[in-house]
Amino acid sequence: MKKFAPFFVILAAILWGIDGVALRPELYSLPVPLVVFIESTIATVLLSLIFRRKRSELKVLKTKDWLSFCAVALLGGAIGTMAITKALFYVNYVNLSIVVLIQKLQPVFALSMAALLLKEKLSKKFFIWASFAILGAYIMTFGFSIPDINTDEETIYATIYALIAAFSFAASTVFSKRALKNVSNEIGTYLRFLFSSIILFILVIILGELPALAEVTQRQWIVFLLIAFTTGGTAIYLYYYGLKHISASASSIYELFFPLTAIVLEYALRDNILSWIQWGGVIILIWSIYKVIELRRSKIM
Repeated sequence: MKKFAPFFVILAAILWGIDGVALRPELYSLPVPLVVFIESTIATVLLSLIFRRKRSELKVLKTKDWLSFCAVALLGGAIGTMAITKALFYVNYVNLSIVVLIQKLQPVFALSMAALLLKEKLSKKFFIWASFAILGAYIMTFGFSIPDINTDEETIYATIYALIAAFSFAASTVFSKRALKNVSNEIGTYLRFLFSSIILFILVIILGELPALAEVTQRQWIVFLLIAFTTGGTAIYLYYYGLKHISASASSIYELFFPLTAIVLEYALRDNILSWIQWGGVIILIWSIYKVIELRRSKIM
């Protein structure tokens, strides 16, 4: 199954795209920290059954491993997830341009940090195809034009949160690669959600948002469960399985399937039609990701 590792990351990215367009909009009325706390806690409870069978793996973890998981939970599970959710809330899930833009910047952060922190050696061909992937994703979203960022207050805040999410998720990818070094992806997934839940619980208490639990509707609880079983816990589980067998740098490129999925769903659900220029970007993105996968198979990267 290791040879299919890239496709597990791609599948996770597709699930995240579904989350952003089809599921998370239902939670718009709730405080962002509370939203992320609830989804993390549900995933933690569901994964506890797996943890009981594999908890012996914790014996091999060293201080650096625990610190890596803490960094993953803080950056990816808490800060990154809250930031991207907040950015989506600011644009009311109508204009995905700003939020999708973070997926163009994330690989830039991830590539730099992977080389700096993990000492990953990257060939020139990898950087060429990685650049084409980012270019294709940009064209897919904006065509050949410069993004029209409005100067209103909400858009400015959305941009700031999107940038925070880009950096946080990129850093989380790098630290996740380090955290998974000595444990299975099952334990890695559980610890990621467990630590995230603890951090977010403290934040929710400090902000006084726990009483807002009473405002969660039955429909929203169903959405939370769907997220936990699909785009939340399941997606992270698939992602960690793939990440354990590939480089963090390659993973950052495969994750560009998130914006691809978001664009396609926008067309399917809201009839936002892509122009022929944007479809050209889709082709460049998919072909570039395929070439990165081929580089890994031939061990050039």
